[in-house]
Amino acid sequence: MGALRLPFLALLLSPSSALRSSSASLPLRLRPPAIRKVSASLSGGASRALSTQSLANEEPTPPSAADRKPFSSQEGSVTPRSVDFNAWYLDVIASAELADYGPVRGTMVIRPYGYAIWESIQEYLNAKFKETGHSNMYFPQFIPYSFIEKEASHVEGFSPELALVTIGGGKELEEKLVVRPTSETIVNHMFTQWIQSYRDLPLMINQWANVTRWEMRTKPFVRTLEFLWQEGHTAHATLEEAEKEALQMIDVYKKFAYEQAAIPVIAGRKSRAETFAGATQTYTIEAMMGDRKALQAGTSHNLGQNFSRAFATRFTDENGQRQHVWQTSWAVSTRFIGGIIMTHGDDAGLMLPPRIAPIQGVPLRIEVGPRDVANRSVVVSRRDIPGKPGKDFGVSMEPSKLESHVKSRLEDIQASLLQRAISFRDSNIVDVHSYEELKAVIAQGKWARGPMVSW
Repeated sequence: MGALRLPFLALLLSPSSALRSSSASLPLRLRPPAIRKVSASLSGGASRALSTQSLANEEPTPPSAADRKPFSSQEGSVTPRSVDFNAWYLDVIASAELADYGPVRGTMVIRPYGYAIWESIQEYLNAKFKETGHSNMYFPQFIPYSFIEKEASHVEGFSPELALVTIGGGKELEEKLVVRPTSETIVNHMFTQWIQSYRDLPLMINQWANVTRWEMRTKPFVRTLEFLWQEGHTAHATLEEAEKEALQMIDVYKKFAYEQAAIPVIAGRKSRAETFAGATQTYTIEAMMGDRKALQAGTSHNLGQNFSRAFATRFTDENGQRQHVWQTSWAVSTRFIGGIIMTHGDDAGLMLPPRIAPIQGVPLRIEVGPRDVANRSVVVSRRDIPGKPGKDFGVSMEPSKLESHVKSRLEDIQASLLQRAISFRDSNIVDVHSYEELKAVIAQGKWARGPMVSW
């Protein structure tokens, strides 16, 4: 795999306040204001930076169970995106029956159709993880608090979000337990027992699990107290191998975003301020949503030797010397479902790329009337093109011909949604050459691209 040239991500100051494609064949399934700076390396040119508005500080918190109301004020209605994007988003989730509020404030119940989308994501990524040499495992959900304390920057970064267990079996515990916010600490505890020699490396694992982070401002799929994700963890003999792994996995995420989710993400490196707690480098894919806000859709971290030094995770190298391993971790979560909704949905509601859609009759509808039956034909209607322009009339009912036509149209829809998202993204990125220009562009709700500044 060739070397990847990635952009950099850093923080700027807000004018108003402190801020911080290859094509795969489709299976046919016909079953019933924060500002963030993103520096992009352009081909043949100097590094440029993108300043964006983030979703981080605009997330509504669901009501408590006692005063909870339906997502939408009118049963079955969907607020127009242009009127209220957040209300539209909640209405789409409700009308498509993707999720509902849980009884604990900030939690959600993922309903069958929403979970089926997550299964589509899992299916693709799980295959890619195995192709790249990773094995699935599972680690306990409860982590001794002393593990979190071992890596100073890690405990500092996660302390405000930790959920702690202090009583078990009716008795106060000798040591409080952390409900898994992420697994670097417990993974290192086990790696220390499994890694003894260079022959044990690389060790590359992944787990599909739930995590808990006590968020104060929540939004279904985008940010909740508990969410589902995959987290990969690897150990290597050299820094170079770890860096290659971190870049490889952000590339896997980028390809998934483009090829499956039809979301044209921008891959980059986080600023020091936004680097994962305990990592030396954090790589990210950032996506522009329908309201032109930025969504962090996946991350990959080069952990260096920070955790291996804290946990004494060492191996004997080929020269008989004891060395600390070099590590990575990387993850995507059910947040990606929110990203798909906000990228492709319209005033009519949910719109899914065919490669993600659990039921292919949603992106493509087959209409049959009395005249069609007499003519042995059907009408094929596209979800992404409303009205007559999106209809194919007189399509033969003959199974092989109909199947071929449907597969072709699904490929067309997949490509069309990606191109539409690319056009929307590119039309909302403006080159700037001064701070005044940057402020003007951000005030318009667009992304500003300019020379990268150091931090």
